[in-house]
Amino acid sequence: MDKKELEKKVDEILERGVLIDFLPTKEEFKEKLLSGEKMRFYIGADPTATALHLGHAQNLIILEDFRKLGHEVIFLIGDFTGMIGDPTDKSSARVRQTHEDVESNFKNWLEQTKNILSFDAEENPVQVKYNSEWLSKLNFEETIDLASNFTVQQMLERDMFEKRIKGNKPIYLHEFLYPLMQGYDSVAMDVDVELCGTDQIFNALAGRTLLRKIKNKEKFVIVANLIQDEKTGELMSKSNGTGVFLDLDSQNLYGAIMAQSDGMIRPLFLGCTRVSLEEIEENVKMENPRDAKMRLAFEIVRIFHGEEKASEAQEDFVSTIQKKGIPDNVEEVEISEGESVLDFMIKSGLAESKSDARRKIEQGGVSVNGKSINASTLILNKKEHDGKIIKVGKRNFRKIVF
Repeated sequence: MDKKELEKKVDEILERGVLIDFLPTKEEFKEKLLSGEKMRFYIGADPTATALHLGHAQNLIILEDFRKLGHEVIFLIGDFTGMIGDPTDKSSARVRQTHEDVESNFKNWLEQTKNILSFDAEENPVQVKYNSEWLSKLNFEETIDLASNFTVQQMLERDMFEKRIKGNKPIYLHEFLYPLMQGYDSVAMDVDVELCGTDQIFNALAGRTLLRKIKNKEKFVIVANLIQDEKTGELMSKSNGTGVFLDLDSQNLYGAIMAQSDGMIRPLFLGCTRVSLEEIEENVKMENPRDAKMRLAFEIVRIFHGEEKASEAQEDFVSTIQKKGIPDNVEEVEISEGESVLDFMIKSGLAESKSDARRKIEQGGVSVNGKSINASTLILNKKEHDGKIIKVGKRNFRKIVF
């Protein structure tokens, strides 16, 4: 790649508007990229949930952008720091996770991200590392040496700690150790660049401090904006259980994106697709935001599930949601004479329990062949209900088969 082409690709990454801060400076970072020198990038995530969401996908797509420029990139899974618990933006200490909890959470992460990270590339594949590899081996003397690089006052500068002190809420010592441990990741991997969200700047700077003091090496910290609604400021968050998660199948992923507020259209286009900036602006300016969201949903589903599945998901959405129709391939569930509608909903996966099924019925979200059910005591019988379609919510259909 010649210098002119390299500069064009670098500008495409830096000017997209997702990367919003560069430490020490954007100019120095760009100069380093244009020098042709190969750098080692990393981004980390703690396994606090079984699924990553589109907020994580945004940053991993950026990581892949840098890999395509020829840089070494690492996706770090915080299987050790996940047991400590990042105090960032928390008004109280996180519930401690066991090693088994953490392992269970991240076991499907690589499957969820395989379509955005090139783990199997013949040249320069994405590396996957786990920070238990080095953090679990630190002895107490080494931990004290690391801690000697920071003051209590520095730790107390974190907003969430100040708020807890004012609210007379406890701060636990292990929470002070979290930025220390995450910072040591940079040292252990000898990185040149850390990519993080705005909520992780404090921890990333701790790594910059340790790398400078232990190895006399400077590290760039590049900061990506968190995906948030342009109008309300609401964030997409794994820990809060909100957002669009990467373990959804194509139809549910499409539907989840369509359910996003209008204020999420531009941030999701910018962060989770590589649609050009010009085309994004054209979509955002559409008279009906629904049309822009359909374009967005198709593009994201295409990335994670392929073009065919994206087309099927769009067709399904149009027929079942916009036209209020019934999908062609409705799952059939067999029942016996005399079973209740509650039994059927649980057996078919439309409800988790009888109380959950009752609640959905009481809220008016359950119908049989388009007719709303208003009694949870309904008993299904072959004469009236065989072959009928039960619908729960907007997208969940099951056929009754005796």
